[in-house]
Amino acid sequence: MSDAFALKTWRRLNGSAPGRYLFSRIVCFKAPYFRSIRPVFDVLEPGRSEAHIRKQRRVTNHIGTVHAIAMANLCELVAGTMTEVSCPGSMRWIPKSMTIDYLAKAGTDVRAEATLEPVREGEAQDAVVKVDVFDTAGTKVVHADITMYVSPKKKGQKKGSG
Repeated sequence: MSDAFALKTWRRLNGSAPGRYLFSRIVCFKAPYFRSIRPVFDVLEPGRSEAHIRKQRRVTNHIGTVHAIAMANLCELVAGTMTEVSCPGSMRWIPKSMTIDYLAKAGTDVRAEATLEPVREGEAQDAVVKVDVFDTAGTKVVHADITMYVSPKKKGQKKGSG
């Protein structure tokens, strides 16, 4: 999904719960791995993104809380989608590393909030996306720093990531 298409589609669909759900399904069609957590985007703009997942059996562990890897997937999803719409059109990106801290058990639905400082155009760089995940009581259950390698697109490369 190209940056322009993603943001244009989000802006067209985000005015309603069904629209946000449909946008989320479109993202998961492009990146099918994320379908397993059934995310729904709530906010998407350059430099900021939020999405949530419901606590369902499919994302729980043996003790009945939201599985750590489900939350890691949510972190990567909000970070990548937000990076896509935040990078200048002449740049591409790819995840480089992820540091994640599991701070508390998540016994409820969870919401991830990602932020990114503006990306400089023209030079290769590491851009660190900060992601915090909260339960419904507002307790921070996860913090992740996801480093994206951002570089100029090769000549003739179409819009989009990597």
